[in-house]
Amino acid sequence: MTQHQVARQPLVDARTLVVKIGSALITNNGTGLDLDAINSWAKQLAELAASGRRLLLVSSGAIACGMQQLGWSKRPSSIPELQAAAAVGQMGLAQTYQQAFGAHGIRTAQILLTHEDLADRTRYLNARATISTLLDLDVLPIINENDTVATDEIRFGDNDTLGALVANLIEADALIILTDQEGLYTADPRKEPAATLVSLGAAGDEQYERMAGGSGSHVGTGGMITKIWAAKRAARSGAHTVIASGRAPNALPRLLQGEALGTLLVASQPPLAARKQWLADHLQLAGRIQLDAGASKALRSGSSLLPVGVTAVEGEFERGAVVACLDETGHEIARGLSNYASSEARRIAGCPSGEIEQRLGYLDAPELIHRDNLVIV
Repeated sequence: MTQHQVARQPLVDARTLVVKIGSALITNNGTGLDLDAINSWAKQLAELAASGRRLLLVSSGAIACGMQQLGWSKRPSSIPELQAAAAVGQMGLAQTYQQAFGAHGIRTAQILLTHEDLADRTRYLNARATISTLLDLDVLPIINENDTVATDEIRFGDNDTLGALVANLIEADALIILTDQEGLYTADPRKEPAATLVSLGAAGDEQYERMAGGSGSHVGTGGMITKIWAAKRAARSGAHTVIASGRAPNALPRLLQGEALGTLLVASQPPLAARKQWLADHLQLAGRIQLDAGASKALRSGSSLLPVGVTAVEGEFERGAVVACLDETGHEIARGLSNYASSEARRIAGCPSGEIEQRLGYLDAPELIHRDNLVIV
């Protein structure tokens, strides 16, 4: 086996796959649903399903499709107009997928999610159970952000992030992001002709964040940087990520056969436990806790967060909220579930655990955040 084959073997061995297709591809750069392309991807996914792989599709395109049907050439900026476009476009998108996959004998299900669905532990577990049941029934879940109700406070922001969260949710082996680019380049190939394609790398390597840049197309919200961040996020559950051109002929089967298409970013760290994945995947946090140098070092060593190491508490939150832990330089190093509300956390900040009961009148826990409810990010 050659070095190239060894590098791509994790993808060849992948059994559970999340495939994300962007708006520019699905709508042919905003001109309307590209039926030929959608039928081609359906055929490719059907081939993968026939080989015994479990598949989920994360599809953008509802807003772009709605824009086309409403005759809008420019993506609106107001939330109500975006929601209206999504409501119009989602109808056509779901019907198109049902017909495309039905031609290959594959049943489909539509799942629309907001960040709140994954931030709430009960709803998160319900979503995972529903998706797992659909996979067991050989039904292909087609997942999109619920743009008809999402607002700035609860939205994922782009479906690259949603794809990574879904990969973590069902502990997928790989996330495949199909885009209108060949993959990650050392620089923007549209501006730097000498830029070269990165074929293989490690998810989470900071040099790739520096290489990626620029916004997405006028019909989408992503860009290469969101794909790099998605790969880093998906790696937390052990999922490898491929960023490849969705316009390459028969791209999906070729990737799963080990062909060197696009950019493969390998998950090189041990996967987090499911509960800690859930904590790490929170996009909106209820508050921030500032730590001193000693507490920062203790957290990185696997210890719980004790009140004595807290120098400040920002935000208003209740007991059990997910909060960020900042080191002495202000960088987030961890996040976890607070055992105390923000008002209580401020009163016990900086004090030894033995004095908590004296300050509050009761002792709920000696830790502000227990290590079992804390994850390093």
